[in-house]
Amino acid sequence: MNKEIERLNRAARQYSLTLNKMLEEMKNVIVGQEDILEKILVSLIADGHVLLEGMPGLAKTLMVRTLAGTMDSGFRRLQFTPDLLPADIIGTKIYNQKTSSFSTKKGPIFTNFILADEINRAPPKVQSALLEAMQERQVTISGDTYPLPKPFLVIATQNPIETEGTYNLPEAQVDRFMFKLLIDYPGLSHEKEIINRMTVGRNPAAKKVTTVAKLLEMQRFCTQVYADEKIVQYVSELVHATRKPEEYGLDLNGFIEYGASPRASIWLILGGKSVAMMNGRGYVKPEDIKSIAADVLRHRIILTYEAEAEDMTTDDIIERVVKTVRIP
Repeated sequence: MNKEIERLNRAARQYSLTLNKMLEEMKNVIVGQEDILEKILVSLIADGHVLLEGMPGLAKTLMVRTLAGTMDSGFRRLQFTPDLLPADIIGTKIYNQKTSSFSTKKGPIFTNFILADEINRAPPKVQSALLEAMQERQVTISGDTYPLPKPFLVIATQNPIETEGTYNLPEAQVDRFMFKLLIDYPGLSHEKEIINRMTVGRNPAAKKVTTVAKLLEMQRFCTQVYADEKIVQYVSELVHATRKPEEYGLDLNGFIEYGASPRASIWLILGGKSVAMMNGRGYVKPEDIKSIAADVLRHRIILTYEAEAEDMTTDDIIERVVKTVRIP
């Protein structure tokens, strides 16, 4: 096993060089938000989607466009509105009177990177059109199934405060996102840097530092990163503690309506492997799991009315769970 770990470490160190180059190119364009940028890269390597929650004007679109710019890939921004139809996203069949036949017009979802801007502004029927695409990496148009290009990453955004004209995302949709990331305002020094960078006529852009083929290679390697049985046990207990907190001595007074789904366990392991890769390691540490626990779990734990009345948040629950579950 030692020789195998050494092999994995050597490969991970090589891949981490590419990942850090991608991260540096993104930092050359995006001021601050280092943690968000790193988590987006982690999700990309783990082949998972991201839900970004933050106020308007915090460079969410620019983040995704910049990420796509670091390689030879496609990018599309979809503005979700109440009048949007599923066909506007996935495509439709068009009848040709001259030939008396139908042809398929593929929608904008057929690309590598999708920014689903203000996803909660679209009605449930449109939101559900993304379900098959996000989970199965394919879409069905009038009974015919078409595979989506690889890689395929959806980064959806939603406004945390404006609720007029919005539709809550169904739980089945939310659960398909690997991460829910909370993006905050930049600090004072970063605010000044944004002003200096964006008001003098310069439009910084990321350079291409890798290829889609290389990215797919890194995604395949991510699944090979070693996660010890103790790590698997640790993740299982973290997730189980959100369902049966009393078994771990957690007195949460009925604050949890529903705990995390099995997808949480899967993404914690894959995310931990991706974090290890970014750090040039071929094996997962408990710290890798802890660093992404909140991002994986916060949208998978449903709180009771009592919790909301006590101003308890899912992040508060997760913090107590992580502190309580024994680290291997």
